[in-house]
Amino acid sequence: MGKGKRIALLLLLTLVLGGWLVDLFVGCSEAETGTPYKELEQFTDVLTIIQNSYVEEVPMSKLIEGAINGMLSSLDPHSSYLSPDMFREMQIDTSGEFGGLGIEITLKEGVLTVVSPIEDTPADRIGLAAGDMIVKIGERWTKDLSIMEAISMMRGPEGSSVSITIMRSSFDKPREFTLIREIIKVKSVKFRMLENGFGYVRLTQFQERSAKDLRNALKKLHASSDGKLQGLVLDLRNNPGGLLDQAAEVADVFLREGLIVYTDGRVEDSRMRFQAHRSGTEPDYPMVVLINGGSASASEIVAGALQDHRRAVILGMPSFGKGSVQTVISLGDDAGLRLTTARYYTPLGTSIQAEGITPDIVVRPMELKEVEDNESVRERDLNNHMESDRKPDAHPAVKEESKDSLSLEQELQRDYQLLRALDLLKGWELLKGLKKAAA
Repeated sequence: MGKGKRIALLLLLTLVLGGWLVDLFVGCSEAETGTPYKELEQFTDVLTIIQNSYVEEVPMSKLIEGAINGMLSSLDPHSSYLSPDMFREMQIDTSGEFGGLGIEITLKEGVLTVVSPIEDTPADRIGLAAGDMIVKIGERWTKDLSIMEAISMMRGPEGSSVSITIMRSSFDKPREFTLIREIIKVKSVKFRMLENGFGYVRLTQFQERSAKDLRNALKKLHASSDGKLQGLVLDLRNNPGGLLDQAAEVADVFLREGLIVYTDGRVEDSRMRFQAHRSGTEPDYPMVVLINGGSASASEIVAGALQDHRRAVILGMPSFGKGSVQTVISLGDDAGLRLTTARYYTPLGTSIQAEGITPDIVVRPMELKEVEDNESVRERDLNNHMESDRKPDAHPAVKEESKDSLSLEQELQRDYQLLRALDLLKGWELLKGLKKAAA
């Protein structure tokens, strides 16, 4: 290859990747080999061989994009090149509305894997679960497929269909599912009153309004319990994460002071610290936070902060373990770069990366089955038993449960982790009462 052509290719590569990336690369090369342009020279040699000898002519733009993709995919599962279409999709993600299936995915040991399905979406209704391995999308095998490419293939116009082939540990062979795309409107905060002043809030994802919506939900829960909320279950199960600043704001709702989370990276801008503020903090009622293997990223920030500050009991299963921060960098031609720039740490300095949050109380998911107690003999069943002298109005008969109460009971039978959380809060309240009586 001629010297002039080699110099031109080097200049082109420099312009595409950006001066800052070349400066970083050169610095590393000088430190390690003392020959800063050796690797770049080898790259341009390969590029020229492909241009001259590959069976078909390939556009230079495709070769450069492929090189960037390969470079980023070799770093970690979350760094990737964003084409203009993918860059627009990334910006849509945080708004909470898009056309697709409703699943959060990641690369686990090179396999496209479901982190969690989003509640009440096609993926959730068809029964996809955290840990499912996506083998094929349509007719395309997912091996060597990037996350952003997979997302682009699964999203599409409302009403259109797409098939995905899933492998699960309980399957003897992969199964194909056909899903109809919908406009996914992710409502990030859902809430209800459980019973006796105990509230329930579920965060499905951390979006631009999550903290604000959480405060509104808590305000309504306080109002429905006459301002005396006795306890709260914060459900972060199958919450794949989202915006870092919203995670910090959500944790701040329950913490009066101290560190919430901090990030540490090589670049100054990637080192951040988020502190709690006394203003607007919720009362110090008992809290249980539910997590599982689908709780990732921002969910783990909230759970880790509340656990380290001993503000809440964490109950459920160990979380996913995504403890890295991705920065989206705008490039030319409306493209972008999603680059891992930092790790985040809980207030006590614990890295969650690849480890996750370990619950204070480990509770596996299961469904309860009620057993009829037909053989128990009680005092009233004995011959000549003495009748009760209790006055009829001393303890009014329990009223028939409403339809809402029955639905809650059925939900608790299906959701053993939520049942345990509610029982823990009720026991907490009872013990407080016993302690006051003893004093």
